[in-house]
Amino acid sequence: MHKKIDIDDTWLAAIGDEFTQPYMQELRQFLQNKKLQRIHILPHSSLWFNALKTTPLNKVKVVIIGQDPYPTIGHPHGLCFSVMPDVKPLPKSLINIYKELQDDLGIDNFHTGYLQSWAEQGVLLLNSVLTVDAGRPASHRGMGWEKFTDKIIATINENTVHIVFILWGKYAQDKGKMIDTSKHLIIKSAHPSPLSAHRGFFGSRPFSKTNAYLIQYGKSEIDWVIPKN
Repeated sequence: MHKKIDIDDTWLAAIGDEFTQPYMQELRQFLQNKKLQRIHILPHSSLWFNALKTTPLNKVKVVIIGQDPYPTIGHPHGLCFSVMPDVKPLPKSLINIYKELQDDLGIDNFHTGYLQSWAEQGVLLLNSVLTVDAGRPASHRGMGWEKFTDKIIATINENTVHIVFILWGKYAQDKGKMIDTSKHLIIKSAHPSPLSAHRGFFGSRPFSKTNAYLIQYGKSEIDWVIPKN
């Protein structure tokens, strides 16, 4: 972990103290030990905090919670469910997200899995765990990242109003239990994974529901269309 953490200043002011906490020192040591063992950590260290760099705290309108980065080299870049621009085929969960988006709003994003434009509009694409060993899903769980990302969610919950939290699957829903539903909207359904998407994810219309809520509270809606370069 770099001495200079590459996150937006709004986040640094709100959660910068977390980087000095004992659990974060232990996480740093864990990651350093991995590097000493020449284990390939994903994504690249410059992208570990990409969600907090791309989506400032004062710009957050929507939060989507994922689990771990994709464990395939060249795929993850620090935004949950997103892959680098030229990755094909798209991850299966993302394909299902796009199917629902198409059914919900008629939008076809199948040309790319790169969700950077969503993040730049205020959609915080936050994994619970921010790193993983290449080829080993869930290999960094329980090492401290969850506590850090809980702090991020708590900070949004406490310091903002009228945020949409999109919680797909039990893991994300458990992580979102702290959210105050009197001041924020929670949209929850089954996970978009092929294993569970047919149990309530398809037909849940999270994208139109999100925009309706944002408009209701005087915020600009998210343009879910990803431009073709």
